[in-house]
Amino acid sequence: MADENKKMSLMGLTTLVTVNMMGSGIIMLPTSMAQLGAVSLLSWIVTAIGSMAIAYCFSQCGIFCLRSGGLSAYTEEAHGKSGFFLCSYLYFLSLAIANVAVAISAVGYMTSFVPWLGSGAIALFTGTVGLLWLTTVANFGGPGITGKIGAITVWGVIIPVAGLSIIGWFWFKPDVLAAAWNPNNLPMSEAISKAIPLTLWAFLGMESAAQASDAVEDPKRTVPLACLLGTLGAAGVYVLSTTVIQGIIPNAELANSSAPFALVYAHMFNPTVGNIIMALAVMACVGSLLGWQFTLAQTAKMTADQGMFPKLFSKISARNAPIVGMLVCGVLQTLMALSTISPNASAQFGKLVSLAAVTNLIPYVTAATGLLVMMYKAKVSAGVYTRNTALLLIAVAYSLYALYSCGKDAVFGGTLVLAFGYLLYGFLSKRFVDESPIAQAKASNI
Repeated sequence: MADENKKMSLMGLTTLVTVNMMGSGIIMLPTSMAQLGAVSLLSWIVTAIGSMAIAYCFSQCGIFCLRSGGLSAYTEEAHGKSGFFLCSYLYFLSLAIANVAVAISAVGYMTSFVPWLGSGAIALFTGTVGLLWLTTVANFGGPGITGKIGAITVWGVIIPVAGLSIIGWFWFKPDVLAAAWNPNNLPMSEAISKAIPLTLWAFLGMESAAQASDAVEDPKRTVPLACLLGTLGAAGVYVLSTTVIQGIIPNAELANSSAPFALVYAHMFNPTVGNIIMALAVMACVGSLLGWQFTLAQTAKMTADQGMFPKLFSKISARNAPIVGMLVCGVLQTLMALSTISPNASAQFGKLVSLAAVTNLIPYVTAATGLLVMMYKAKVSAGVYTRNTALLLIAVAYSLYALYSCGKDAVFGGTLVLAFGYLLYGFLSKRFVDESPIAQAKASNI
């Protein structure tokens, strides 16, 4: 009974899911969405429905598949060892890309304190790479330190964003929102499609929700509900905060801001409050980046432990930190920052978000489809199978729509890295074959 009392309740897990999802993904979105106009806010509805369906599928996968490996293990259920590798490979790349985008967000907010960072492409690149390496080296202390720092710094973005959702309405002006509705005169469907990668970006990370199934009360009920309620809670904050900011700051000004939440608080109160929000946002970004850098290295280590990534990723220090793998990840992210270099933080952020979404969505589809095999093995009732399959189809339909919405450049880039992944697995696949095809042929002729 004592052990049961130590387990997490529905409320606790729902809060955890919401906090994990919000992270730092929201702080640059108002600027990117303002470039499309307030009509882009409608994409939140589409993404919230799709994300809740995806989150539910992952929660069910977590119940039926108790092996370690997360999305990769779910994928292997339906797509075999090659699926495990390709899911890990693409998810690894998506995390690396996302980390560069988070670093750019932090640099955007730091420009008010260090104006030089906003002076051009070289300055933005230098600041971004500096943050990437700072958080990489800071992780050498191991997961204990990383977890404690992240648990504190995440509130640096949650408090201002959630606070704006409540108090911002006192400064909200409907005519400002109306003027910002569709400045580019885009068809509504096109505006929504273009905003999908941005809104999806804010929900990336929901796949981590199912990982807590062994630490909660009644996981078969609690995990699915927490996934849905946590995703819904984050969606509510996202919709309210991005809507209210569009009704306070004129669209042209918001679209050119490198620190939108600091801008709105300065407008509502005074520049000092804006600077405080800016400092909180930087703190949140650094803390979030610290955690995701460790997650990136751990993803590589988990895949290397399966014999699918180079062994150097498996090496850990006395403090349980995969330092060699972290250094390799740091080099990879530096190259990514260089390849997308731009004088404009928002423009570079947008490119990376679309590519990160593509490389994340493919693992989402492969992992979710593993649920069909899991349900077959578990011999679930017809009612459960029908319900889960219906939500699975919604999740996959949204994922395909989101892939289309990411644009041809991002999908082209994602296709190239996927094709390269098949080549890599071709060299690895012999490790997972009990007997070579030649030996099998000889045996059959005897």
